[in-house]
This record gives sequence, C-alpha cells and structure tokens, in this order.
Amino acid sequence: MLKYFRRISKMGKDNGELKEYQPLLKDFQEPAQQIKVPSKSLLLAVCAAGIGGTFQYGYNISIINAPTKAVQNFINQTWTERYNTEISTQVLTLLWSTIVSIFTLGGLVGASVGGTLAIRFGRKGTLLFNNTFALLAALFMGLSYPSSTFELLIIGRFLTGVNAGIGICVQPLYIGEIAPRALRGAMAMGTSIFITGGILTGQVIGLNELLGKEEYWPILLSTICIPAVMQLLILPWFPESPRYLLIDRGDDVACNKALMWFHGPDKYHGEKEDMERERVSAIGIKPKKPWELFTDTSLRWQLLTLFVIHTSQQLNGINAIYFYADYVFTQAGIPADKIPYATVGTGACECITALTCGLLIESLGRRALIIGGYSLMSVCCVCFTIALTFQESSPWVPYLSMICVFAFILSFGLGPGGVTNILTTELFTQTNRPAAYMIGGSINWIAFFFIGMIFPFIVNGLKQYCFLVFLVICCLVATYIFFVVPETKNKTFLEIQSEFYSKKKLIAANGTEGPLLSTPM
Repeated sequence: MLKYFRRISKMGKDNGELKEYQPLLKDFQEPAQQIKVPSKSLLLAVCAAGIGGTFQYGYNISIINAPTKAVQNFINQTWTERYNTEISTQVLTLLWSTIVSIFTLGGLVGASVGGTLAIRFGRKGTLLFNNTFALLAALFMGLSYPSSTFELLIIGRFLTGVNAGIGICVQPLYIGEIAPRALRGAMAMGTSIFITGGILTGQVIGLNELLGKEEYWPILLSTICIPAVMQLLILPWFPESPRYLLIDRGDDVACNKALMWFHGPDKYHGEKEDMERERVSAIGIKPKKPWELFTDTSLRWQLLTLFVIHTSQQLNGINAIYFYADYVFTQAGIPADKIPYATVGTGACECITALTCGLLIESLGRRALIIGGYSLMSVCCVCFTIALTFQESSPWVPYLSMICVFAFILSFGLGPGGVTNILTTELFTQTNRPAAYMIGGSINWIAFFFIGMIFPFIVNGLKQYCFLVFLVICCLVATYIFFVVPETKNKTFLEIQSEFYSKKKLIAANGTEGPLLSTPM
C-alpha cells in the first residue's frame, strides 16, 4: 500500500497531476522523517534496559574505589584470625588486586557468551536472566563480612563482571534494534548515558556521608542488587526486539505488536519495511558465530574497524587521566578530604557530556563526533604533558592541569565514549550483529585488562610523558576513521553494508589495498 502511494506521488510530481491527492500522500511519507523525538514508550524501554544493563558496568567500576582500605583491613583481620599471624604486604596486595581485576575476567566471560544468549533467549530474555548474576554477587559480597570469608568477595566480583559483560553486549543490541532509523544514534546513546550515570552514582554513594564509611562497606558492595531488582520489575512489561522477533524467530504477528507498542499504530510501517528487506536478504542464513565472521572476507573492513574503535576506547588515555586526577587536584590546593567531591565532579562531567552527545549525534553525525573527540583528546594530551612538566613552575599551572582533566573527559564523552557502541550496532546486519558484539566486547575487556596491567609500568617509566603515547594512539584512530568509516546516520543496516561492499569492489577493481574513501560528514 505504501509503495503504491509512493509510485502515485512520483507520477504526480513528474506529470503535474493528482494535485488533489497531495494532502493524502503526505500521510504516507516515511515515518522516520516525521519522528523528531523518541516516543514515551521508547524512552521508557531504554531506561528499563539500561538500569540493569550498562548502569551496572559503570556502577561496579566506581564503587570498588571507596572501600579500598576497609576491605584490606577486613582481609588482614580475617587472615589473622585464621592463621594467628598478620598477612604480608605482598599477599594483601595480591588478594586486593585479585578482587579488583577479576571483575575484568568476569566481563570477558560475559561478553563471550552474551551474543549466544541473545540469540537463544532473545535480547529482553537475556537481560532479565543476566540479573541472576548480579543478585548472586550481591549475596556473596554481603555475606563475606559476617562469615569472615574474603574469598566470597572474589566470587562476587567475578559474577559482577559476568553481569557487566553480558549487559554491555546485549543492552546496545536491544536498544539499537527497537530504535527508529532516524533516532538510532540518539537512542543508542542510552548505553553511554547509563554507564556514566552508574559511575557517577557509585561515586556519590561511596561518599562518607552515605555508604563510604568503613563499617558500611558490605552494604555498599551489595547495593548492586537494587538495579537488578528494578529491572526484573520493570523490563517484563516491555516487548522483545521487533527485529529479533521477525528475522530470528519469524514471528510476524509478535513483530507487528512490538512495533505498534514502540512506535504507535500509525508510524511503524517504515520500520517494518526496513526489517522486511533485511529479513529477505537473510533468508537461509543462520546467525553467525564469532569465528565465522573472521572467515567472511566481505566483513574484513567492518571487523578491522571494530578492533580499532574498541581497542582505542581503552588505550586512548582516559584511564591515565583518572589516575592523575587526585594528584592534579592536590596540586591545585584542594584539601585531601575534599578530593572525593572533585572526583564526583569528573563523573558528573562525563555524564553531562554523554547527554550532550545524545542531543548532537543525529544532527552532526557519528563521524564528526568521534573524529572530533579523538582530535580534541590529542590536543589535551599535548597540553596536559606540558602542564604536568611545569606543574611547580607557576601557581596557575595546576589550574591549567585541572582544565585539561575536564577537557579530556568532555572530549572522550563527546566522541569515543558515546559513538563506539553505536557503530558496533550499525556496521553489521542482524545475522552478524550478536557475534560482532561478542568480538567487540571481548576486545574491550582484554584491552581493559591489558591497560590495567601495563599502565603502572608506563607511568613509572615515562611519568607525564606517557600522554605522548596516548597522543599517537588518538591521532592514528582519528585518521583511520576519517579514511575508512562512512557516515551511518539515518541509513538502514543494509545501506551501510552495501556502502562497505561497494568500496571493497572499488578497491578490488583498482587492484590496490589502499584506504577506503570516506563519505561526507
């Protein structure tokens, strides 16, 4: 029906006829062009998916910082009671490092199975099931103190990692698949908004005025059950991903119901047409496993892009900025007992930037934001290196360092922090996307672990000049994206795939393996 009216519209424009039908034809324009803001149903769905998804990732990264000394005292006390001797500094450091870093190992496990679970149980079903790990983790960590068993902290942190790994893999899948094409970028920013919101919430909850006191640390670590319970209560009221229902399950009736629920009975036809085209192209093709993507030569550039953007998200220097933040704040004259509040300021800065990116991404596009973000981060690396080098030469230099800290965080939030997960959704079609998220998530967690292991050595060896390493990384990534990655704004997944494929054919025809030509921003 919609195609028939489009054909009439084209005839009317060509022949100057059918003017009396123009008011009627306007009602059959692409729904994606009419939608200016997400519907209330879509916004609520993003919140329901995010509160138990990537919010947990940010929250668990953040809350472990506040009880550092309290947990170490607990380990020392438990060790003394068991073995009638104080624990050595080396063993204590090893145990604490294990508690902190095993979160990364759990995240890698979660990312490795998240795509498979999303195919088997659905996006919504996997998010609901994922809360089991958070509830068990909260139970184990809450019982560690009364049972005098610090090993439960290790188990609990591993389970929180699994929960975060699955959440950061499946939540962007769900949001990206329910979003209308014209608002896919803005809605997918919910992933970053909830990560930064989780970091900020953890920083606030960890203040001494709330749960940051030494005696409250078991309660603090157990609060991860709250987002899990909230999602279990809220998310069941929302439909499954319409793309999953149509393309993976072949359930046309359930897909139509979900589309009408998300977009309304009058605005879902355009989205359904896009899904139908993708379904037709995927007939006879089963969802691929991660290793099958590597053998598909048509996905070579998408996979390379996936590797570049996810690796650089961890290796771009954002971790170094947070490492140096306390030193910079101290040098600027902020009292030691007030530094946690300044740290909360950095979390608020990143959260506000994610919100800002969500407002800009559909007008500026993905390329402009991520290239601009990495370019600004490169400038900040240079300025921060100079400021740290001459930190004590003048009383105003520490304030320049503070400006660099916040400017770097703003640049990260506007660019790679917000756009990376959106590109992962958009560069792959339905049958490839879960495997792509498994690969991207695994790369992210491995890079996270890698930077955690080598970063202390980089800082000890290069001091403030470590930012020159991050400068090179940021410049290289910005250059790669400029030459290789096309603009994906307001394009269907098939159009994006076709653009990569046509460029690959162009390279093959020219007999060169040079860079892809970029499309306009």
